[in-house]
Amino acid sequence: MRLLQKKFAKYNIPQIVKEKGLYSYYHSFESGQDTEVILNGKKALMFGSNSYLGLTNHPEIIKAAKKALDKYGTGASGSRLMNGNLDLHNELENNLADFVSKPAATIFSTGFQVNMGTIPSLVGRNDLIVIDDKSHASIIEGCRIAYAKTLKYKHNNMESLEKILQKTDKTQTTLIVTDGIFSMEGDIAHLDKICKLADKYSASVMVDDAHALGVIGKNGSGTASHYNITEKTDLIMGTFSKSLASLGGFVAGDFDTINYIKHNARSLLFSAGIPPASAATVLKALEIIKREPERISRLWENTNYASKCLLQEGFSIGESTTPIIPILIGDDIKTYQYGTMLLEQGIYVNPVVSPGVEKGKAILRFSLMATHTKEQIDIAIDKLVKCRKLIETTTAIE
Repeated sequence: MRLLQKKFAKYNIPQIVKEKGLYSYYHSFESGQDTEVILNGKKALMFGSNSYLGLTNHPEIIKAAKKALDKYGTGASGSRLMNGNLDLHNELENNLADFVSKPAATIFSTGFQVNMGTIPSLVGRNDLIVIDDKSHASIIEGCRIAYAKTLKYKHNNMESLEKILQKTDKTQTTLIVTDGIFSMEGDIAHLDKICKLADKYSASVMVDDAHALGVIGKNGSGTASHYNITEKTDLIMGTFSKSLASLGGFVAGDFDTINYIKHNARSLLFSAGIPPASAATVLKALEIIKREPERISRLWENTNYASKCLLQEGFSIGESTTPIIPILIGDDIKTYQYGTMLLEQGIYVNPVVSPGVEKGKAILRFSLMATHTKEQIDIAIDKLVKCRKLIETTTAIE
């Protein structure tokens, strides 16, 4: 066995969890992502999806994807810079720019690749990146491969951010990057205050709206719109795999910056363009979101109802104010127990343990969709309460 294999042969955490019958990942779903899914031949209510508007099975979207398949085939067959750029890609970029009220946009193969390509392309050796300490992994990875120095401020803490900005060199580029809605905590970034500090200290601002598009802002256009500061937010990034029912990502901003990114972001230049069906899906999703604003209203009705019910039952949900509701469990094993028990009772949620969250702050990531019914929410919370009683009783006996 070579050294590389020897090194990773020692990694046995998943095996240990499997032996306990608590492994909660890489489930094989046998149906589309809807409020109800099929898993291991059994029905389960889905409370772990990022399909906030419930569009992944919309008949118009499926029809648009099929039409694109018939016309273009299954793939772009090359990088967009070379032979893999379709008229669908150009149309989608124009529609996305319009959606978030920016002059220009460019699309990437995944949302992760947007941050992996955009952040390093914008900053150099003498520049500075400043990020929230709860930033998404894609932001962190983008910072790691950038030549610029990266500093972190305390989560959503503007005093901490300003202390860093006070020490910056105004003659060099400082880029502040933040999530719009934080994917584990479920709270919204203080983007209005971040932009004020950016003005004060001559910094630029990029917001990752992966979980904000379709959720907050005018017509679901994101965090900058939510605060009415789109013109103050230099770059708006988003993904297609949540509310937009597809796969891919984009970044929008002024013409000059987007033009530079299109010709310098390596994860764009050296990746194939998104498949035609994926682009057509997003185009149709944007159309439906604008046409059916009631979807966002229903999402928020479900969010507010679920949050209220969880709090009434004594669950801790942190600072969440969005459809992402983190139910604090604390202990990793206990969190796995919840996930396993709930699934046995027909409820799917995402157990998130360290390093996804801080050690000792494991959560059940309970997320809402516009298409959930109140009855489904009631069933899920009732099962949560029953699982809590079982787990607490078992723990007390031990």
